[in-house]
Amino acid sequence: MAEHTSSSITIEAAPADVMGVISDFGRYPEWTGEVKEAEVLSTDAKGRAEQVRLVLDAGAIKDDHTLAYTWNGDNQVSWTLVKSQMLRAIDGSYSLAAVGGGDRTEVTYQLTVDVKIPMLGMIKRKAEKVIIDRALAGLKKRVESGPAVGPAA
Repeated sequence: MAEHTSSSITIEAAPADVMGVISDFGRYPEWTGEVKEAEVLSTDAKGRAEQVRLVLDAGAIKDDHTLAYTWNGDNQVSWTLVKSQMLRAIDGSYSLAAVGGGDRTEVTYQLTVDVKIPMLGMIKRKAEKVIIDRALAGLKKRVESGPAVGPAA
């Protein structure tokens, strides 16, 4: 489980705008591709999601699961698995770094998935890569398509 998959992309927007889209879980089905449903179950004192139920369809990995989110300042969010039908673990994070004077953001997405059914590590890594690449491409398109429509992080 120690292995993880990671990728980065640069988005033409300030980190706060990018985090605004990342933190707007209700709109995930509009831009992520793999997330078919998202429901915030609980929030912290700042109104940020603490637990979110997600229905995922990522080819080899299909699941209805709940994740716990931890917010580290305004530029990083990580998550771990609370409960799942198919997954043994899913740990991930988005880390944002301002570039180009702060009007662009480098987003790094890291993900580790472990399923309850036997699956070759190579297939798990490929599924992780598909999830990451589609999420980053969707995030970039969503953020760059116009003003932030979600809540600020």
